[in-house]
Amino acid sequence: MKLKEEFDVEISSESGTVTRRLAIVPKITPVKYEQEKAEENLVMTFPNLIIREIICFQVVIIVLSIISLFFNAPLEELANPQNTPNPAKAPWYFLGLQELLHTFPPVVAGVLIPLLVVIALIIIPYFDINITRAGLWNKNPKKTLIVFSSVIFVFLIVLFLFDAFSILIPTVLIYILAVLPYFIKKKNVFINSIARLSLAAWIMTWFVSVTVILIIIGTYFRGPGWSWVWPW
Repeated sequence: MKLKEEFDVEISSESGTVTRRLAIVPKITPVKYEQEKAEENLVMTFPNLIIREIICFQVVIIVLSIISLFFNAPLEELANPQNTPNPAKAPWYFLGLQELLHTFPPVVAGVLIPLLVVIALIIIPYFDINITRAGLWNKNPKKTLIVFSSVIFVFLIVLFLFDAFSILIPTVLIYILAVLPYFIKKKNVFINSIARLSLAAWIMTWFVSVTVILIIIGTYFRGPGWSWVWPW
């Protein structure tokens, strides 16, 4: 579709014949033009994003290099195959999984949970990713409360049956924080800040909190036989 049509028209006057060029612009804007106009607020991945990621990567490398000059890595002595430590702890980034193995059956903690995480990573991109980051209670708050509370209640029952209190307690605390904006009508700075959090933000907060707590417990509160010990 042409953006406009042009043609020449001869106009007669006392001074003679004058040729004028006229243009007709259609009211319907071409689809291509509308699409280009809608994408004005977007930026290209390169160089806008890639350059920033490279800068952040270099900053992290520099900071880690400076720290390594002043602090030694917390390595233990050489491994002795005739003297196995008790407990044998995995690296810190695997201690959360090791703590799950202590709480849940091996098939659940070592196979089922990682498999569900992988399946979720495959399926999530096909769902609404909530680009607008709308607050959890912005749409249908009563229905959201019923569905959200029902899912959390079932999840807490499963955790209680397995005595997984290291996951149950932070789940309850995060649930209480999430539902505060629904029950507290008097708004303040704290309530407004948590009311703006989306469901994705709450799920990510729960995931990071549980991971950090499991790593801390596995590092400082597990002794011989993976029994509970106090750090002091």
